[in-house]
Amino acid sequence: MRRRTARTAATLGLIAGLALAGCSNQPPAPPPAPATPPTTTTGFLPPGVPTEGTRPPTEQLPLAAEPQGAPAPTATPPGRQVQVGSAPEGVVVDPVTRTVAVAKRNPNELVLLDADTGAIRTRTPLPGFVRHLQLAAPGGPVLVPVESANAVVRVALPGGQADPPLVVGTVPHDVTQAPNGTVIAADELGGTVSAVRGDQVVKVFTDAVQPAGVAPVGDTVGMVDVRKNTLTTYDVATLRIVGEAPSGAGPTHLVADRHGRMIATDTRGDAVIVFEPTTGPNGGPREVARVPQPGGPYGITYDPARDRLWVASSGTNEVVGYDMAAPQPREVARVATIQNPYTLGVDPQTGRLYVAGVSTGAVQFVDPPA
Repeated sequence: MRRRTARTAATLGLIAGLALAGCSNQPPAPPPAPATPPTTTTGFLPPGVPTEGTRPPTEQLPLAAEPQGAPAPTATPPGRQVQVGSAPEGVVVDPVTRTVAVAKRNPNELVLLDADTGAIRTRTPLPGFVRHLQLAAPGGPVLVPVESANAVVRVALPGGQADPPLVVGTVPHDVTQAPNGTVIAADELGGTVSAVRGDQVVKVFTDAVQPAGVAPVGDTVGMVDVRKNTLTTYDVATLRIVGEAPSGAGPTHLVADRHGRMIATDTRGDAVIVFEPTTGPNGGPREVARVPQPGGPYGITYDPARDRLWVASSGTNEVVGYDMAAPQPREVARVATIQNPYTLGVDPQTGRLYVAGVSTGAVQFVDPPA
């Protein structure tokens, strides 16, 4: 019990004192730390649940990379802006129900918009603050990692009905679902990765220091660690660690493309890095390409219909589009955005982008060049 108490106290200190990876320490201010200790401890090691992995020493590791702050644009960006409320950060688009889901704060809500008209359909209250969203599958539900509640909430589409919170590890920053139904949560300040089947945590990986973005390719899920600056892959069929590889100077987020590659934003290193997830010397990931992108590349999304990657430069109010037919990304478009474009989504039916401006309270609807 003494060990659990000490680790809980340490976690609260980190929550209060550190800027979270994938989190905006630029305006607006970060969300407050929890008023009471979290219901789980650092690492979330529930009795009877197997664990795997050894966390390395952290004293010499750099702090997590952060998005850059950008001034307000001097010209009106293209498209139109839909006001959703305070500090929108976290966007995902469902082409089946024609829904754009956006997380916001003050109050903490998931706002569901019509992808075509921009009309707000409903607002679903959330038990805490959120920064990133993913779909479990086309048609939903939305996977909502509620950082301050140490929980994942599934929200149905298009109606917005929320399931009861599912407790995972400490401060789940991102969450994804593999095709076999296994949910992987990156517990950022717990230094753990939780594997969930149904409504139960069935395995906890303890090899991470500060896990952040996650994405699946078949039975393999990748995770970028923003302190180790690595990409780690996990086999979600066998629930085993596969391997890891360096991932730039300060990676933050991750997506997968239709070719079975994983693509990370190197926010500190001003680059976009492409990996094959299972061809490295240890059976894990291997870097196969990279492209420089100045301005703190941060938010990332992928359009499988057009084979196009979109990456937001957090410090320049711009989104860069890349053709991904080959492993080496080829720039094909640039789109000016609203201020501080930290997260974005894309509609694979129309190619439309939805960019959340964390400083403006708005989501930009914009049709990029074909």
